[in-house]
Amino acid sequence: MRTNIVLDDRLVEEAFKLVKDIKTKRELVERALIEFVQRRKMKNLKDIKGKISFHESYDYKSLREEK
Repeated sequence: MRTNIVLDDRLVEEAFKLVKDIKTKRELVERALIEFVQRRKMKNLKDIKGKISFHESYDYKSLREEK
């Protein structure tokens, strides 16, 4: 989707200082959108904390072990 936006130059400069692998404003905005969506999805997962019950024999640590 093509669009024109006005960005805060100081904020853009600060963002560029925080990432070394991004060279263009387009890449910067795209990365910001990706991270925004990921954080919102994580927040939604936190909303269900305590609302799911697991079987008493469920051992999540055993699932972490490499086989």
